Amino acid sequence: MKILKKTFGVCLIGLGIGILLVLFLPALWWLILIGIIVILVGMLWLLC
Repeated sequence: MKILKKTFGVCLIGLGIGILLVLFLPALWWLILIGIIVILVGMLWLLC
């Protein structure tokens, strides 16, 4: 179960980084904020 939790956290961080990389081109600030929030949630998930 713990492995699944860590995998999910890593996926969230990866998703957030992907969102940031894609959206630094048009620079839509609210979407960049969503990416940062997703990364933070992923990191918190890994720390649990």
